[in-house]
Amino acid sequence: MAEFANIIVDISLEKLDRTFQYRIPERLQDVLAPGMQVRIPFGSRGVTGYVIELTDTAEFDLSRIREIKSIVPNSVAIEGQMIALAAWMRKNYGGTMNHALKTVLPVKAKRRAVEQKTVRLALSDVEAKNQLGEYQRKHNVARARLLEALLLERELEWHVVTHKLNVSGSVVKALEEAGIVQTLSKRSYRNPVAHLEKKEYRLTLNDAQRQVVDTVMADYDRQIYRTYLLKGVTGSGKTEVYMELIARVIAQGRQAIVLIPEIALTYQTVMRFYNRFGEKVSIINSKLSAGEKFDQFERAKAGGLSVVIGPRSALFVPFPNLGLIIIDEEHETSYKSENTPRYHARETAVERARMAHASVVLGSATPSMEASYRAKAGEYRLLTLDKRVGERQLPVCEVVDLRDEMRAGNRSIISRRLATLMEERLLKGQQTMLFINRRGIAGFVSCRACGHVIKCPHCDVSLSQHAGGRMMCHYCGYEEPEHAVCPSCGSRYIGGFRAGTEKIEMMVKSRFPSARVLRMDVDTTRKKDSYEEILSAFANQEADILVGTQMIVKGHDFPHVTLVGILAADMSLHVSDYHAAERTFQLLTQAAGRAGRGQEPGEVVIQTYDPKHYSIVTACGQDYEAFYQQEIAYRKMMSYPPVWNMLVICCAASKEQTAADGALQLADVVRAFGEAAGGLYLIGPADASIAKIKDLYRKVIYIKHEKYQILVMIKDKLEQYIRAHGLFETITVQFDFNPMNIG
Repeated sequence: MAEFANIIVDISLEKLDRTFQYRIPERLQDVLAPGMQVRIPFGSRGVTGYVIELTDTAEFDLSRIREIKSIVPNSVAIEGQMIALAAWMRKNYGGTMNHALKTVLPVKAKRRAVEQKTVRLALSDVEAKNQLGEYQRKHNVARARLLEALLLERELEWHVVTHKLNVSGSVVKALEEAGIVQTLSKRSYRNPVAHLEKKEYRLTLNDAQRQVVDTVMADYDRQIYRTYLLKGVTGSGKTEVYMELIARVIAQGRQAIVLIPEIALTYQTVMRFYNRFGEKVSIINSKLSAGEKFDQFERAKAGGLSVVIGPRSALFVPFPNLGLIIIDEEHETSYKSENTPRYHARETAVERARMAHASVVLGSATPSMEASYRAKAGEYRLLTLDKRVGERQLPVCEVVDLRDEMRAGNRSIISRRLATLMEERLLKGQQTMLFINRRGIAGFVSCRACGHVIKCPHCDVSLSQHAGGRMMCHYCGYEEPEHAVCPSCGSRYIGGFRAGTEKIEMMVKSRFPSARVLRMDVDTTRKKDSYEEILSAFANQEADILVGTQMIVKGHDFPHVTLVGILAADMSLHVSDYHAAERTFQLLTQAAGRAGRGQEPGEVVIQTYDPKHYSIVTACGQDYEAFYQQEIAYRKMMSYPPVWNMLVICCAASKEQTAADGALQLADVVRAFGEAAGGLYLIGPADASIAKIKDLYRKVIYIKHEKYQILVMIKDKLEQYIRAHGLFETITVQFDFNPMNIG
């Protein structure tokens, strides 16, 4: 039982680092928890504060530590709830409490509030006209000008008075003191969606959509709050389901958070919500200024907002009566933080919803293995939309074997079949999207003649290219020199595949000189509005062909696109990461889903060197269940998440030997703990896939166990060990549970 509590006395965000320690009286030891508001002695007076964490370690002389007086009854403010969430994150993902607090309360300091001042006439019209005559007689020009304007409109904005009417503040003050006018001031919030023009919203849900909404709300109305996995094929109308659920939750006086990958948070998406909910909706994203972000948090806390849309960080908007969290495209890797604490928005949303008595809806056409595994285990409730809106057909998909293209003498990245279909689209005035699967570009080595991929003899992953002509396995450390010829067929066409978007754009323009081509990648979207400009231009049919990386396949709706070409589909298939098949299936299915969303049917061409791989075969058939069954069998066999759980520990130091010594010590602690816990599988220490970053050497340890809480206990044990040993003052240690990127 913890003896002490660390407490924030002033919740203002710039003072997060300053905590005070108090002794927990025996009567409160079983009930006190992080996030609770308590009464404490502070100097010569009593104040209230929030419990940040409980500890057995005294940070001061025991004689100086005073005792908590009491818990404040019925006062779990939203700050308390967010602090409790931060404590949960620190426990489950590692890092310090301060790391967690600065994630959950992300606006670091108060920004200057914007005040909106107005000047109002305090006299009746008759009295004002008499006073006006007096000012005109005395040639008080400024006072007369202001009274004339106020007789026409009884209240004017301060800016109008001081700039357009050119009346000074001292004149207004003199009139106020004489009882002729009143100056009023109210808080004005910066609003990032204020420029949008609301359009009429009309939409009727189809039977399948209505059934999903009714199922969720039947539980909700009985105060049964749970997590739902909404699996809906591309174009099935998941967004309309989200909006109807939000509308019903708002009608009950509660609020909703909608998480969307930042890359998909477009003007098109925001407008759909704005047309439905108007001024009650806002956004949080990385493009907002600090002042705009602060104001959205303040509006949410004050009840001025009902819906906030944004990426991962929007999960921490301080809604006082949160009723619903929606995570669209829940399979996206961007929902996992790459900074300490390395939390996943999905699990953190479920925990926040539990605290707030809210429901969670996870939506995707290609759910993550973790979400599907939990749905099949009964932890989440599965809901499905298996048809497109308006009974539109899913696109017809065909696979082109690039080895056959090579044999036929076609060394272009555009296959003969895809080129023919592109020509047809240009003649019909329809649009084409070319998706380049660039994920894992530095990864695998393959033969362009036979498709053979160089794999590790000890692990079911490809070897990765490294400097100095070496290939290495990022799981067991096995390495061998690069091959000059293919070990399978003897061809010299072997090596890493590299084809950038710019090169492909040039190739397309050369092949189709009359086509209008747009390119969307990191280089063309550096400016603030360039992402939106490219998408809008393509949506307005100002281009025939859009060439791009994965950012072009994220939920966009282009009704005139009838052809999608997927170039080098297996680029992400052979990277040394156990997620490779899942990521490939998701990318291909999402990309294929961009075709045929209008009146015309769609076609998809998937180009690959590995046409028989189950992720490509099932993506071509849009058959999620078939993919899941094969992939989960592989995960079970290899003891990978979601069947087992994984913890990656990374030790980084400026000297390689220091990092290696620290990693060895931690591995020894884990082994000792593992013998007692049982069922533990440990790999390493070994070099990280990028062994040195910014002059820091990196060593990693992989730990697998069936139970997540066993890994949390290991993390706790290691944190205690680190605090007790001086070596770790020069080593940075990071914990990553069930990482999204391995290698």
